[in-house]
Amino acid sequence: MAGHSKWANIKHKKAATDAKRGKIWTRLIKEITVAARMGGGDITSNPRLRLAVDKAADANMPKDNVQRAIQRGAGGLEGVNYEEVRYEGYGIGGAAIIVDCMTDNRVRTVAEVRHAFSKFGGNMGTEGSVSFMFKHTGQFLFAPGANEDALMEAALEAGAEDVVADEEGGFEVLCPPNDFAHVKDALEKAGFKADSAEVIMKPDVETVFTGEDAQKMQKLLDAIENLDDVQEVYTNAVIEE
Repeated sequence: MAGHSKWANIKHKKAATDAKRGKIWTRLIKEITVAARMGGGDITSNPRLRLAVDKAADANMPKDNVQRAIQRGAGGLEGVNYEEVRYEGYGIGGAAIIVDCMTDNRVRTVAEVRHAFSKFGGNMGTEGSVSFMFKHTGQFLFAPGANEDALMEAALEAGAEDVVADEEGGFEVLCPPNDFAHVKDALEKAGFKADSAEVIMKPDVETVFTGEDAQKMQKLLDAIENLDDVQEVYTNAVIEE
């Protein structure tokens, strides 16, 4: 996303995270449990689990909680079985939205997601209706002030696909999802710790929202993100403050 700054969005997301830490922990426990169930409980051989555990550390989740979630997922403890489900839809002005959920009750989850879309001016779409507009990718965001040449050299040596500067002097490093853990290690070894490091669905083209439409779009996104079964929300909307 050359040109647009991501820092306002990151600050909004971090403020929201701090405001509902208990909910963030619940989402991370679900992710850790499912990651361990699918790929085993060893973070060295399970990249998805390692990413979830790193996020838990960033969110100051107690290690005991993390370990219990790993054990539950790997079969060591009894617990609820969650399944992953993705919904797609449209927001204000037809903006694309992807909603990733983990649920033990699909009927409840789809009803809640559909209600949030319709109440705040969006529409649920069919499977595949917007996901073709996104690419699954590893993303690292660095605040303005990083050494561009050194960051670019470290990133490309590590196997990153692209390094993009934004208009405020921040940087975005992109890599294949399967290389995320390796690129993260290499960047940190070179002295670059990202302000945000995620495996995301990145939109091919973005739409900037301002004024009343921006407020409506933010309300819709907040309503969806606040649902208990929702893990992640991706959109091609950029909310300008």
